[in-house]
Amino acid sequence: MHIRFIRSLLFAFVMLGMSAAAFARIGVVITVGPPALPIYEQPVCPGDGYLWTPGYWGWGDDFDDYYWVPGTWIMPPEIGFLWTPGYWGWGGDSFIFYDGYWGPQIGFYGGINYGFGYFGVGFDGGRWDNGHFFYNRAVANVNVDNIHNVYNTTVNNTNVNHVSYNGGNGGITSRPTAAEEAAAREKHVGPVAAQTQHMQQARSDPDQRASKNEGKPPVAATAKPGEFKGNDVVKASEAGGRYTPPANRGENQPRENGSAARPEGNATGSNPAGHVRDLPPIERPTAPNTGDAKLDKKYQKQQDKQYAQQQKERQKLQQQQEKEDQKVTKQNNDAQKQQVEQRHQQQTQQMQQRHQQQTQQMQQRMQAPAARPEGGGRPH
Repeated sequence: MHIRFIRSLLFAFVMLGMSAAAFARIGVVITVGPPALPIYEQPVCPGDGYLWTPGYWGWGDDFDDYYWVPGTWIMPPEIGFLWTPGYWGWGGDSFIFYDGYWGPQIGFYGGINYGFGYFGVGFDGGRWDNGHFFYNRAVANVNVDNIHNVYNTTVNNTNVNHVSYNGGNGGITSRPTAAEEAAAREKHVGPVAAQTQHMQQARSDPDQRASKNEGKPPVAATAKPGEFKGNDVVKASEAGGRYTPPANRGENQPRENGSAARPEGNATGSNPAGHVRDLPPIERPTAPNTGDAKLDKKYQKQQDKQYAQQQKERQKLQQQQEKEDQKVTKQNNDAQKQQVEQRHQQQTQQMQQRHQQQTQQMQQRMQAPAARPEGGGRPH
């Protein structure tokens, strides 16, 4: 896997009446997925009117690494505004970060379960009522001695995982609803100055980088933005999953049509993958072109079915491997850990070889009709 950077302007919906084609997007585009979301507690709300903004993994293109931006409490830019978190999404050949924004409704944030009210869809941590924000004590950590505008509504959070990105291999499969798309077209503004400064401080702290903390940042959350020291700082209790450093960090390869070149057959090169998450995403097959429209349609269906099945097998094996990783980590047995890693490497390679064979067989079937002698006919 190799890193690719794209610098581009950030598009924001700052006025009503802007074109529906406008889209909030992109600071950095890369081909290495972010680590799992770390596990941490929410600090106590510092005062009435603060709203929670969950932590996320940012990317530093100057040091080729993800870094953790701690969750924190923020004063919103306007009464009635809520925070829609940013998220990483797979764009077909690379990961894209879609920036968060403030607006009257919660939009799409990738289906990512950030916790503390942001469980993948909407927000259950509180609500605005007559110009005042009321906190849901079942979700938000609020001191009722200081803040009295509270309520208690239990939330059934069944989607418990720590996946930090949407789409691609192992990512969340959620797609935006009509209401979430409408929210993105409403009046909204980007992060306030305190959020930007908070992010920059995290970016400049080497201890927040994934390669150093291995997915368990020392500052996972803060009571107020920019306060990375003191009693109100919360460290991660554990990483949300096994941390795997990006392969060939910082190395660039020749590019084809503006994107990083990949080994033939989607292979991983000379270094065998030790885990399903180490594999590059499965590339969608190109559209059939046998010269027979009916036959092309038939092969397209077969390709789509095979692609979906391979994605399903990957996700199932990855979930199994991650459970086994977590179990052996708790047991703290180095010999057993090594055995599990070897088994995972074997499983991953076998699955990869099987999928490559399936793809090659599909390509051979598609080429067979074209190779028939003239007048031999084609199957229907």
